Amino acid sequence: MSEGVPEFAVVGRVNMGKSAVIATLLEIDDNEVLRVSPTPGETTRCQVHKVVFGRKECVRFIDTPGFSRPVEAMREIRRIQGEGTPGRDALRRFVEEKGDDFADEKRLLEPLLDGAGVLYVVDPGRPLRDDFLAEMEILRWTGRPRLALMNVRDGKGAEEDGIWREKLGSAFNLVRTFDAHRAKYEQRLLLMRALLEIEETNRQRLEETIQLIEMEWEDRRNEAAEVVREFLAEALELRVRVRIEDKDERMPTRRKQKEDDLGVEYFARLKKLERRCFSKLLKIYRHHLLKLESAEDAFEDIDLESEEVWMKWGLSRGQLTLVAAATGAAGGVAIDAATGFFSHGIFTAIGGVGGAGAAWFKGGLLPDLKVNLREGVKFSTGETKELMMGPPGNPNFPWILLDGVLVRYGRILERAHGRRDTEVLGAPDEGGYTKNFPPDRRKRLGKWFVECAKGNRPVGKDIEVKVLWMLEESLGDVNRAGDR
Repeated sequence: MSEGVPEFAVVGRVNMGKSAVIATLLEIDDNEVLRVSPTPGETTRCQVHKVVFGRKECVRFIDTPGFSRPVEAMREIRRIQGEGTPGRDALRRFVEEKGDDFADEKRLLEPLLDGAGVLYVVDPGRPLRDDFLAEMEILRWTGRPRLALMNVRDGKGAEEDGIWREKLGSAFNLVRTFDAHRAKYEQRLLLMRALLEIEETNRQRLEETIQLIEMEWEDRRNEAAEVVREFLAEALELRVRVRIEDKDERMPTRRKQKEDDLGVEYFARLKKLERRCFSKLLKIYRHHLLKLESAEDAFEDIDLESEEVWMKWGLSRGQLTLVAAATGAAGGVAIDAATGFFSHGIFTAIGGVGGAGAAWFKGGLLPDLKVNLREGVKFSTGETKELMMGPPGNPNFPWILLDGVLVRYGRILERAHGRRDTEVLGAPDEGGYTKNFPPDRRKRLGKWFVECAKGNRPVGKDIEVKVLWMLEESLGDVNRAGDR
């Protein structure tokens, strides 16, 4: 035992999910750090995992080998004890006996005899047999603080739950339910608080650790909000240009080709911004097995040409109208065929931001409609000419981008680190969040969106700080929705 550092040995039968519990609790999804495998006997020695904040070790978890011969071990300990109930002395003599008999039991008892608390992991989906009862008895003899954790798997084990809970309750200080493959932040925090309930000796250190975990989670949300803010700003400020010759201007087919090439480049850059945003979010939340893509260029960006996306994500026409009226946006909605039409494989840019009336009219348009690019593709004046694209004029564009980020952010929070399957962070099909934003949040974000789209991002001003706060609140809404 390190002086002043609470230690908990995670023990149990082979293949009960001990390593998965630690991986989820400490957010370790790297097999090089902590191996999680369905193969029995994967953990063959004690592995120490530390919770450290600012170079200060706060708590330590020890992944131990599973019980392999608990009934025989219990009989041997009783033989060593003789008369009476075995205690720590009998357990210590058992561990110190020469020979390789009961090697796993001896290894898992060593940290307990050195003062570690017990975190006993069981699978309530399995029948309660004599070997499990023997494990409970041996752990009771240690006299250490003991928490029993019923590690449910995909909701299985409900029928056996009551039987397990009764037996565990007679041998342990506390019994809790946990799902190492589904547990989110709140469930992990509840488990840490449960350890606090059984360990009075190091209560102050555990309370400090829980406070640091909560503060660090808030810091991560703040960092994530900054990442989202920068992505939205860069997406709205994104513009691509290409020089155009007089002959291109005079020949509609050649100019159309220029526009199409420009559109391909615009969407490729937008996709790159989106990928960079999610890469940063995955790093913040310590995910290595949740991937952006399964192969090169396979990342599924938001399908903004899908009618379903425009129905589920972004604001309603009425909400867009109120936002436009509140922000004082203005602009025409006339279709000008002379500027050319554009319909691309990702989405169609819709020209003009428009005021309240325009927002009502355009807010309901689907992106596969061929409308003007009056504000999206235009000629610059001067000696040379160029085509410029970006940003799309549809006022729902930033709201749909934001919904895409928030929905995937929820997917990131839902992913438990105890899982070892590789998952692709594809485009989910659930509904968005922006429709349920408070009106004041929509108003302030809408104003910021308009300024960014104009190229007048108010960097360093109060509105930037308020936007960050609102994005933090939005990420918090996603977190709370996932915990329900």
